[in-house]
Amino acid sequence: HIDGHKEDRQRRVATANVHLVLLCPGRKVVDHYENPRNVGTLDKRSKKVGTGLVGAPACGDVMKLQIEVDDDGKIVDARFKTFGCGSAIASSSLATEWIKGKSVGEARSIKNTDIAKELCLPPVKLHCSMLAEDAIKAALADYQLKQQDDQQVVAQASN
Repeated sequence: HIDGHKEDRQRRVATANVHLVLLCPGRKVVDHYENPRNVGTLDKRSKKVGTGLVGAPACGDVMKLQIEVDDDGKIVDARFKTFGCGSAIASSSLATEWIKGKSVGEARSIKNTDIAKELCLPPVKLHCSMLAEDAIKAALADYQLKQQDDQQVVAQASN
């Protein structure tokens, strides 16, 4: 009876692995995990840098994503540090690649479903792509808050 369950589980795992390989021949999730892009930090004190720090208490993943925005509102750099599983690291890495070169508005339109689809994340790892989307939004919000603070300082100085 126990052997039957073991064989059934092995068959399901093998089928899932074949399914992943067929659907995701490039294995981008593995590539982004083994060769993460844009790991590091930017100067969080800079008015041009927005920092997003998000976490998922259920699994313990923590993601810090930072953006640097030029005077034209274009994201010129992005960095991340992630404590978590391979899918969380891959989601962070892909997110930083996607937001570089985009405007703040364009970056806001990146959805977790797009990240999950690109990386072929299985359903149990969808929270990783959700964290990446949340980190982008948090970094954008932090950047915009800094811009509002600058505008208030200028307005007060002119009074």
